[in-house]
Amino acid sequence: MLLRTAFQLQSARVSARKILRALAKLKAELPDELPLSGIRITSVGETVAVRSGQAHWDADSGQHLLDFEVAPIRGDVAFLDSVPRNQESREEQAEEWFALAEQLTETDAVGAEQAYRKVLELSPAPHYDAYTNLGVLLCEAETRCDEALSIFDGALQHFPDDALLHFNRAVVLEELKRYEAAEGAYLRCIELDPTHADAHFNLARLSEIRGDKQGLVRHLSAYRRLAG
Repeated sequence: MLLRTAFQLQSARVSARKILRALAKLKAELPDELPLSGIRITSVGETVAVRSGQAHWDADSGQHLLDFEVAPIRGDVAFLDSVPRNQESREEQAEEWFALAEQLTETDAVGAEQAYRKVLELSPAPHYDAYTNLGVLLCEAETRCDEALSIFDGALQHFPDDALLHFNRAVVLEELKRYEAAEGAYLRCIELDPTHADAHFNLARLSEIRGDKQGLVRHLSAYRRLAG
């Protein structure tokens, strides 16, 4: 990970000598098992900055930095992994990676994706929220809807009767213009949760696309009744 981080920092115009000195010092000081689940490394101007939990410091000098000095920088975030020693440690680290993923979602989609995937890798049990959030994140990228569909399909293997997962899967299928499959997924959502108004609304739209006026009226009426 340190080599990949060096390339990322170099792309941010941090000098090679400073990068190597800072990362070598950081590597020598890392404990066997990192606090929290990892460390974020970013460039702040010409400084190699490190974040671990609430602590922020200059990797070279060790000087602590104020919060506003370590602003998220898109594309210059890397993670240093620690190896969990037992199942309890895996659970803790999975939750810590999840918390980090949520923090990164608005500022660094690439970092958030990496973190959500780390949750799915570490968590001893299927992590519902990580599946859901990662699927939504990928779908919002527009060009990655196929990957989002794969995530929701994987989630449904663990949570087959979850209405929201079927709804999200239907949205992705609709984005992929697989309207017949999307309709089936929306209907499954309603079967599991008859009060899901948005599924009826989207079904009304699909009915309109294929010229089904009765379906349009039926689902639009259900939507209005449920939405109040």
